Amino acid sequence: MTSAERREQLIEVAKSLFAANGVEGTSVEEIAATAQVSKPVVYEHFGGKEGLYAVVVDRESRNLLDSIRTSIMVQGSFRELIQRGAMALLDYIDTEPDGFRILARDSSVGSSGGSFASILSDIAAKVEDLLARPFARQGYDPAFAGLYAQALVGLVAMAGQSWLDVREPAKEVVAAHVVNLAWNGMRNLEFEPGLIDTDPPHPTD
Repeated sequence: MTSAERREQLIEVAKSLFAANGVEGTSVEEIAATAQVSKPVVYEHFGGKEGLYAVVVDRESRNLLDSIRTSIMVQGSFRELIQRGAMALLDYIDTEPDGFRILARDSSVGSSGGSFASILSDIAAKVEDLLARPFARQGYDPAFAGLYAQALVGLVAMAGQSWLDVREPAKEVVAAHVVNLAWNGMRNLEFEPGLIDTDPPHPTD
């Protein structure tokens, strides 16, 4: 392996072990043995377990944040925004369960610090920016846009965390019910919610 390939291998091995055992339950010896290298190789690339853990958390944080940011910055209705954000989170959980376990363990939704809380705070700030002006146009106090943004992001995040281990029902069904609650409220829930088509129409021949 080249140095870059070895580094990527160690990151993937460590991600799997950190997800299964946590950072405290994972040792440099275990990382090295699983990767079939000597302990000095791990130290050479990352300076130790903490350095490797920081790289894993930083990479997963950026991946999750970038995917959700991209999903909610596309033009569309608020319902589409909520739907895209919910699906982006569920897609990440579905494809990167180890990464999400590490982030969620590092900082749960209710924590005041840590990577996952920081990600949620950043996303909520973006949603607040999108909500403030329409709030004012509709006669609502824009000062409360941040509160609603935090509530929406927290709703999606908690649903995603609860779905992580069971993976049932299908993520599209979970997203539809999250959007149903966020959009309609408890009083006006749809009995059989479904996702709306957010893809741009294809030009006709």
